[in-house]
Amino acid sequence: MHTSRLLKVAASSAAVVLLAAACGSSSGSTSTGSSSAGSTQRPAPPAGTAATSVGAGEGALNIIVWAGYAENGSTDPKVNWVTPFEQQTGCKVNVKIGNTSDEMVTLMTTGQYDGVSASGDASLRLVYGGYVAPVNTVLVPNYATVSDFLKLKPWNSVNGQAYGIPHGWGANVLAYNPAVVKPAPTSWGAVFDANSPYKGKITAYDSPIYIADAALYLMKTKPELKITNPYALDDTQFQAAVDLLKVQRGLISSYWADYTHEVKSFDSQESVLGTAWQINANLINADGKVKVESFVPTEGATGWSDTWMIASKAAHPNCMYKWMDYIISPKVNDEVAEWFGEAPAQTRACDVATKGFCDQFHALDAAYADSISYWTTPTKNCLDGRGDICTDYKAWVQAWTEIKG
Repeated sequence: MHTSRLLKVAASSAAVVLLAAACGSSSGSTSTGSSSAGSTQRPAPPAGTAATSVGAGEGALNIIVWAGYAENGSTDPKVNWVTPFEQQTGCKVNVKIGNTSDEMVTLMTTGQYDGVSASGDASLRLVYGGYVAPVNTVLVPNYATVSDFLKLKPWNSVNGQAYGIPHGWGANVLAYNPAVVKPAPTSWGAVFDANSPYKGKITAYDSPIYIADAALYLMKTKPELKITNPYALDDTQFQAAVDLLKVQRGLISSYWADYTHEVKSFDSQESVLGTAWQINANLINADGKVKVESFVPTEGATGWSDTWMIASKAAHPNCMYKWMDYIISPKVNDEVAEWFGEAPAQTRACDVATKGFCDQFHALDAAYADSISYWTTPTKNCLDGRGDICTDYKAWVQAWTEIKG
């Protein structure tokens, strides 16, 4: 397994493509359109038509990816799933690394790319901006055995129409050093308590989307706020989350975006407690300098589910469809997941995975997946169906700058 989540860094505070399009779905792993507020559907996205067939490859494929998703042997000669794809299809793969979700959205607006491996904090921006097309999953045979808990979700579909193919996923877990943090925590309150005995030893993820972590905690601990979706916050709810994070700021040793920063922070005991990806915790334990435990607290957790999306004006749509089917084939999806450090979307990947890998990443654990509120782009039209009263991603970016001071 590669030793990284590989530069899947926080969304920057640069200008972003902001979409006021409405959405009406519940949070986490609940699916495509229902809402406790009574809205049954999200308004239709810009017109687009899914492909009806896949023909011969056009000879090229231009894709935007998270580092580690399209390895061709240049990083490690033993790690190469791009070359076999090129040999099988005749589609020459040209890769552009996207270091943040905002960068990926900006790159997709140029019209130069056939597809992207988008996280949930970018995918709806791409859908409602008209930059990606609906996907005909019938044309992606390996989709049939993708985990059901990743299909037709709020971050990869609209009104029951798929806008991408699930690739890999994971939770933002709570990690702690049991030699120092006693008793063992059970709640996210451990990182938000203003009187924490670990003040100055707590770490947190450096991204505007981290506001959802505070909102998730408040959703379970402050029911009077009536938060139903940590990505759908009206002004009062949003301010409560921001205020909580401003209190937390005084507890923070450092924020991390690059996985290596958090690993070093725990190794040096600069940090003993904080939000993490599972791969980060595994690497810390592999280093052997300290031992950490990691888990999803009682309130649940935020997380990420990445989706392969095809550009609405793709110059090489056949090659992109071939890529989407190939990258979630059992052997390849396992190779990517083990190199990258995530749970594979393909259930049959676990048939060929290294022993214990799928258990380690909870790959087939639907209950674990259901405890995750996956990153979804905040929009003014509330994701829980309350109308145009929620804070959009621009407000989240601005608030994050204020939180960090």
